[in-house]
Amino acid sequence: MKNSVADLVVCGKIFTSEGNQIVEAFAVKDGKFIYVGDKKGVQAFIEDGKTEVIDYSGKGLVMPSCGNGHAHYSIGHGIPKVGTAIDREITPEKFLAELVPAVVKKARATGAKAIFGFGWQVLLFENNMPTRQDLDKICSDIPMYLADEEGHKGLVNTLALINAGIMTADGTVLKREVRGGEIVFGADGKPTGFLKEQAGTYTRSFLDNDNLFSVDLAKTTLSDIQQHLLSEGYTMYIDGWGNYFFNESYFKAAQQMDKAGDMHFMLGLTYELESWMDIDKNLEKSLEVQKYASEHVKPNWVKLFMDGTVETGTGFVDRPYPDGKQGIANWSEEEVTYITRKSNEKGLSMHIHTMGNMAVNRVVNAYINGGKDELRNTLVHVHQVLPSDYKRMADHNIYVTSGMLWHHCADENREALLSMCPADMGDKSYPMKSFFDNGINVTSHSDFPALSGSPDDPFGIIEIAVTGQCYMESGKPWWPEELITREQAITALTINVAKQMFLENERGSIKAGKFADFLLVTKDVLTCPVKEIHTAKPAATYFEGKKVFSM
Repeated sequence: MKNSVADLVVCGKIFTSEGNQIVEAFAVKDGKFIYVGDKKGVQAFIEDGKTEVIDYSGKGLVMPSCGNGHAHYSIGHGIPKVGTAIDREITPEKFLAELVPAVVKKARATGAKAIFGFGWQVLLFENNMPTRQDLDKICSDIPMYLADEEGHKGLVNTLALINAGIMTADGTVLKREVRGGEIVFGADGKPTGFLKEQAGTYTRSFLDNDNLFSVDLAKTTLSDIQQHLLSEGYTMYIDGWGNYFFNESYFKAAQQMDKAGDMHFMLGLTYELESWMDIDKNLEKSLEVQKYASEHVKPNWVKLFMDGTVETGTGFVDRPYPDGKQGIANWSEEEVTYITRKSNEKGLSMHIHTMGNMAVNRVVNAYINGGKDELRNTLVHVHQVLPSDYKRMADHNIYVTSGMLWHHCADENREALLSMCPADMGDKSYPMKSFFDNGINVTSHSDFPALSGSPDDPFGIIEIAVTGQCYMESGKPWWPEELITREQAITALTINVAKQMFLENERGSIKAGKFADFLLVTKDVLTCPVKEIHTAKPAATYFEGKKVFSM
């Protein structure tokens, strides 16, 4: 039988993400790989005038396009449109003197019914935390919510607390706690305006979210996200909080964009349940958003926050922090088991934020007792793992999406960070090698925009994963026994993400029959000096056989 004439042939050093295989050439027709092998064999698929031939030999590496197992691009690109992205290096003084007044001025000029921002750094603010009274002096008639860079803390003015039913205008306290969070109180017994974890999401749910993030704004945001992703070499990602603004705008916009033929990446969407919500009612909503599924849009995950972050003392750990606390656990094991069972029965997978080792253990128990192994229920971030849990995760097909890019720390920040974590836990932050060693499917994520000063792009992430150092800072390698190989890092960014998204039969590696999603990379990141990996860029990004980005 005569071979098909290819639309495109690429030759060069090609890493397939199929068992670390390297080949010389591939052919593409109608958006799919039809041949993967050597240069001699690919010649049969070339016809002059019909086949575009790219010889990338000696120019860098050809590899599958990448995936991001958990990120918040909707927030990162949406927030500047609905409010303000805050520089993580801003001081509390400059925050109050310059940033907040500018944010308020913008809100008044546009007639905004809520003020929103994202990005201040807890480590810089902790000893001089602005209060609601400080914010009231700048604006007391528009509710204000200003989240930290991780999205786990918030600063609010008094009106936001009043609207949420936490206090009254005369200062009477109506609610002293929100499950899974903390309303911080001052010496006067009244809220300071500083909220932690679910206390923040609860208060934020009372903002005018439909006006903050409309479907039209979500479409514009998606267009910006696509440009961002393709320029960095991503063609797959799971959004870690599809209903961040407590509406369905992002789901609707994604489906409309896809049906219009304008989506050039695979989008996974999670529907988040908060611990202060009615579980059954919101599980129904997580099912209802399935109506927004389309060819490139997969709203197939239920998201929970099990705890906070170890670095700021809210991750749920098995031994206390220096202040004697164990962090904040948002859900009981029985509740997570129930939610997992209900979700898996309907074909939805779980996607749970777990940072402390006790959070990991509790969720692993719930997945085993309530879940279906074939649903690939996933742990997200995973700061610590009890040694006994690795095997249980592998035995029950529990997936991990890890903050490979956070596996570093500047020397000047090391002492401060270690002082906030339980003993012997701070520098043993994000396991990586152990997942591979135990046969656990581990993917990379950037958690954009909650980057903690880390890079978002795949090549910056690869360098950190193999060196334990970030090129943007000075620092000794972090937890060197958990570093991984370059091939493993690429695997976590490609085929393993496809598996997490149930797409491994269609994408994630260069193999005949799969969609031709691939990168032409400016460097051979498998062999270049290790400290140069981060300088690599996609010279071109291809999605389904079409060039969708080029330098």
